[in-house]
Amino acid sequence: MTTTNEIADKIAADNSLTKVQAKGIVEADFQAIADAAGSDAETSIPGFGKFKVKASPEREGRNPSNGEKMTVAASKKLTFAPAKALKDALNK
Repeated sequence: MTTTNEIADKIAADNSLTKVQAKGIVEADFQAIADAAGSDAETSIPGFGKFKVKASPEREGRNPSNGEKMTVAASKKLTFAPAKALKDALNK
């Protein structure tokens, strides 16, 4: 697993930045993606992929503990679709 601190350390080492500066950059990137998702906007990072908000409509489900029918509320989720370049790099 890679953490935000590990990503920030790599950015700092590769770009002659302090770890604090690099962590600020990483956190700002993640916040920008979250802000875009909050307004239902798509975020595209060329060569990496796209983050999109997907709406799931209300549906009928079952309570796993007792099997009774119940309504599952509509919700939104953030999806990620990798770019072709990333898929190709993973499948080498």
